[in-house]
Amino acid sequence: MTDQTFIARTSGLKGKDYLGYAMVDAAGCLVFSLVTTLLQKFYTDIFHISPLFIMLMFIAARVWDAVNDPIMGRICDTVRPTRYGRYRQWFLYVAIPLAVSAVLLFVKFPGFGEEGNTVITCVYATVTYILFGMVYTVLQIPYGSLASVVTTDVNERSKLSVFRSIGAALGSIPVLLIASFAYAKRLDPAGNPVIGENGKAITDMQYQPVILGVISMAVLSAVMLIIAFFLNKERVKTKPRSHEKGAARKVIGILFRNKAFITVSLTAMLLLAGQMFTQSFYTYLFDDYFHANWMNLATQACTYSPMIIMMFILPKAARKLGKKEICAVGTAFAAAANLVLFFLRGMDPSILMWIFLALCFISGCGLTTVVMQLWAMATDAIDDIEVRTGSRDDGTAYSFFNFFRKLGQVLAAVCVNGALLGMNYNYAKGAVQTLENLKIMYDMATIIPAVLFGLMALILFVWYPLSKEKVSELQIAKEQKLKEHYENNTIDL
Repeated sequence: MTDQTFIARTSGLKGKDYLGYAMVDAAGCLVFSLVTTLLQKFYTDIFHISPLFIMLMFIAARVWDAVNDPIMGRICDTVRPTRYGRYRQWFLYVAIPLAVSAVLLFVKFPGFGEEGNTVITCVYATVTYILFGMVYTVLQIPYGSLASVVTTDVNERSKLSVFRSIGAALGSIPVLLIASFAYAKRLDPAGNPVIGENGKAITDMQYQPVILGVISMAVLSAVMLIIAFFLNKERVKTKPRSHEKGAARKVIGILFRNKAFITVSLTAMLLLAGQMFTQSFYTYLFDDYFHANWMNLATQACTYSPMIIMMFILPKAARKLGKKEICAVGTAFAAAANLVLFFLRGMDPSILMWIFLALCFISGCGLTTVVMQLWAMATDAIDDIEVRTGSRDDGTAYSFFNFFRKLGQVLAAVCVNGALLGMNYNYAKGAVQTLENLKIMYDMATIIPAVLFGLMALILFVWYPLSKEKVSELQIAKEQKLKEHYENNTIDL
């Protein structure tokens, strides 16, 4: 034993640790971004599935997740650790299944999307979507839990959260290339471009560039997960647990009585809902309203480029001002930027597109604060539970945190498909959208994110309890808890 504090003995991350941790989310987002950005439009334009069915399918999948996610969480908490640790071993197990399940989402067998094969197409879409969700859970819950055993230092966890966000951003970029180049102008029998009511040439999503891009990203994802397995290290080694009757129910009760855990989970839900809504709905907006598919890449560049600056500033700002404080202000800025876009409706689209990109950059600057600190805030909430109750079940906690994020996917699906239904989007093959429909499309694309991000700001300002002062007190109490765990032989350091 040394004279170091228990936190000091379970910290001290190097560049390799941050890289390995970020690489896991980069690998996951390579395939998850396919779902958030391409899948919705793929279902309507390639499979020709109705928005109503898509919305119901997404909701049904999340109902299953209510069972599936906690099961995976309890497996992580109770399974006997291997020599590789408790959590990082799952990166090896899931690498290939995740890649395969991602590709299956986009495979178009002969007859799919054709009239008369609607039922078969819908069944295939449902089975493959639920399968992907289950496999993705096997990656996300162990990965979320990993932060608690990689380091116990609150400042290193804040940096880990920043690097995780950078990894997610880098993993989400390749899909934008597919979204930007997977379209071609629709031609009439004479070979001339088909013109819509707004005087612009109509473009359609093409299957071949989509499936080739999906396969490439899936293979790269699997390779990166295998590399990430070797780069990560678990510094806190938890001992095997006994299976106590009623333990899961007790843990769940503790989680849902903790204000910090519930509010950060609601924040995560609204954040993912807003991100998924814009990523999915913007593909329609840029294709049908602006007729500028290059905006998919430009908008995401505006959204994620603030990370380049924030990655150096945010960890210091979080230490000085507090995670809660900077995230609340940031989400308020994001909500305001989207609200301004809503009030600019009616402008000439050729001029509006440049203002749209500028305000997306402002929104991105605001959202970057919470994107980069969210996972550190979640770990703080779990520390708060441990200090208050003595209970620490990271896998179960992250399974419910992950479930709230999946509820965000449901909310996004309801918003996207509700907006498409509300504007009477015509998803039939060869359809042309009316000018009135396109005006409603723009309104929905701007007001919905403004509302979602505004609710996030309200939750963080008013209800999230872990201010800068509270987190400092929590760090002191956590040191004592680590000492107790070590003396009780429940962890190795």
